[in-house]
Amino acid sequence: MQDETTQVRDIELLALHGLAVKKAGSAVAVADILGREEAEVAGALDDAARAGRAMAAKGMYMVTPAGRSWLDEQYPVAFARFRADPESAAAYERFERVNRELLTLFTDWQMMPAGGERIPNDHSDPDYDRDIVDRLGALHERGLKPLDRFRALDERLGEYPRRLEQAYDKVLAGEHEFVSGARVDSYHTVWFELHEDLLRMLGREREVYE
Repeated sequence: MQDETTQVRDIELLALHGLAVKKAGSAVAVADILGREEAEVAGALDDAARAGRAMAAKGMYMVTPAGRSWLDEQYPVAFARFRADPESAAAYERFERVNRELLTLFTDWQMMPAGGERIPNDHSDPDYDRDIVDRLGALHERGLKPLDRFRALDERLGEYPRRLEQAYDKVLAGEHEFVSGARVDSYHTVWFELHEDLLRMLGREREVYE
């Protein structure tokens, strides 16, 4: 059983990790990523700000360069078991296959073909949009399989299927900004954060596709 000092350290690490995944955000947003109580996360982020590992202003937080360096030092120990488990690597390979197709889908959603070129999608063609939503549904089902394996390795990662389901349900309800909108918790936003989370846990770099 962990002693109180270790539990506090774990909360500090998780809160700063969640903030790094989010890039910048409120304690509520970071708590949603972690599946923890807002007050607990807010306290940990305030402690990180006092230690110089985060910046805080008007209820928003951002990781500082010192905080990023600190996280990089903590990750090899904090996620040693996750990195060493062959199940993690196998699940990540399946995740990356879905990721490549999702990136193409998000591009197709934002830019549509027209006369041999691509133009911004003004969503005036319901058949075109419906085809992409159908593709998203198929990829969503495929993506849940590696996520189930990740959740078995680290229960916290189970927050992502919940958030992806919420975004997908809104897309099906006709709220199409939840496909890739930057100002909402869209499917693209949640997937990007999931990818960032996994990269940090595994100690990998984001792949660059042609």
